[in-house]
Amino acid sequence: MKRAITPTDVERMMREDDFIVSMTDLKGRITYGNRIFIEFSGYSEDELLGTQHNIIRHPDMPRAVFKLLWDKIQAREECFAYVKNMSKDGGFYWVFANVTPIYDPSGNVTGYLSVRRKPRQSGIQVVSSLYAAMLEEEKKAGPANAIAASTKLLVDVLNEKGLSYDELVLAI
Repeated sequence: MKRAITPTDVERMMREDDFIVSMTDLKGRITYGNRIFIEFSGYSEDELLGTQHNIIRHPDMPRAVFKLLWDKIQAREECFAYVKNMSKDGGFYWVFANVTPIYDPSGNVTGYLSVRRKPRQSGIQVVSSLYAAMLEEEKKAGPANAIAASTKLLVDVLNEKGLSYDELVLAI
């Protein structure tokens, strides 16, 4: 059972040479986390293994971003994203994530691999305002329509810029 954690304004900054690595099964349950993942999440390895990866989901993250991510990886595509994560103590840390399917020798997807590195400050500034606007749309639309409402806002912004989400996050 996930404990209620109160977010704080305490930010942890990734170091230039940090790589946070985790793997999940097809349902998003953590099967591996490297020492940097354990360090930044604030959870022990025992607390992480077998737990849903969303244990580190920060409430400032729009649900539509995770739907986009899941849609892409379930379609056997990789996904790049700026993500704000929350540590066990309520602090937060931004990452630039690359999430890819893991394949067995027969070509079947058996899980997902996520490698996160220190994000660009300019990228955080761009997505922070975009994510805040998406969250506002989710709140206005209510739980049943939240993802559709913030997805529409994201798609409108991307269409206006003539970019896909991956192109946007790789460019900022």
